[in-house]
Amino acid sequence: RRVRRLHPVGGAGDKIFPPTFPGEGRNNPPPRHVFEERRIGGETVACVLIDSVQSQANRLEEALDAAITRGEIALPRIVVDFAGTPVADVGTVSTLTAPHRVFDAILRDARLDGTLFRQSALGQALVKASVRDATALFRHAPTALVFGAWNSTGEGGGLGAKFARTVVSEIIGVDAIAGARTGSRVDPLGIRAGVKILKDEGQDWQLADDAKGASKKAKLLKPSEINHGNIAPSVTDGLGVTVDYALHTWVLSFAGLRRLQFGSATPSASSKARTVLALVALLATLEQDASGYALRSRCDLVPDADAPEPPRGAFELVGADGTRTTVSLDRITVRALLTEAAAAAAASGLAWEAVPVRLTPDDRLVKLVEKSRELALTDVVAGDEEKLVPLGLACAFL
Repeated sequence: RRVRRLHPVGGAGDKIFPPTFPGEGRNNPPPRHVFEERRIGGETVACVLIDSVQSQANRLEEALDAAITRGEIALPRIVVDFAGTPVADVGTVSTLTAPHRVFDAILRDARLDGTLFRQSALGQALVKASVRDATALFRHAPTALVFGAWNSTGEGGGLGAKFARTVVSEIIGVDAIAGARTGSRVDPLGIRAGVKILKDEGQDWQLADDAKGASKKAKLLKPSEINHGNIAPSVTDGLGVTVDYALHTWVLSFAGLRRLQFGSATPSASSKARTVLALVALLATLEQDASGYALRSRCDLVPDADAPEPPRGAFELVGADGTRTTVSLDRITVRALLTEAAAAAAASGLAWEAVPVRLTPDDRLVKLVEKSRELALTDVVAGDEEKLVPLGLACAFL
């Protein structure tokens, strides 16, 4: 594990912005941060969520993916390549970037050598994988065993295999006090709210005085509704926080790794495979360290060099009896250890597939993206927004 303090890059007292979540209930309640009380140092302390376990998992994968792109490391991946399609600008989506990792619908709706991926030999091997035999995932998508995966889109109504995450990483703000956010805008054109705009669904706007050919469904709008005009100064309470410090907790569960079995592999080979997975997890957090903690706008954190315990950057190896041993690791060392461990696992019969498996998107998936983009570029009246949610989410995944 590693537990260390972070603080805002602006220093003590600098306001940071945790993630906001939509309010619950009717009448469009305002967005909010997630506050909760935790027990720290024997006291009940007000805390705020700065980066969730799920968000941290995505950032760790992102850090690994960036290192792969730079040619610094190599990990098995399955990649959907949109090159040569009408939506080629999507680029590639891999098991490191797809929301549901190896079991994501993007991979499900792609083809391997012309065959729908789930119907291919590799696709079937992945679908049949379980904690009793995770060999296929280890060979082709080992990060799914580190960060967790669930075959929720598979057969049986989402009763597919589940692989619990073996790494849990989270950042909270300790002793948190909610702040406020201000907003305003002065329009350089001086457009006034009294000017009326007429707009048809799917059509460009017109001045109401000059409108011609508008349908009965055309709406009378204010300039602000087409993003013109001033925005009056406003204050929104409860947004942004100041904290005593941020606490980043990272835990790799060896007990969780030991639950993973690899079919008929020998105990020695299985142990070597788990060592590889542990090193992937360690490397991910060290790559994230190197990338920095610019989590979102106005939420940039750096390690606290003056923090008391444990030493900055050090990991603690926690024994079964609770004893703790401090271990210092750097990413260059861990990269070398990972290469060595992968070679040892391969020599024992559990080899990685070093060359990424490349899939092509099914025509239906390409058309789904195209249609989603068409709708995104068309202004939709408020009453129709709910109808766009599924397609909007599909586009967001890509």
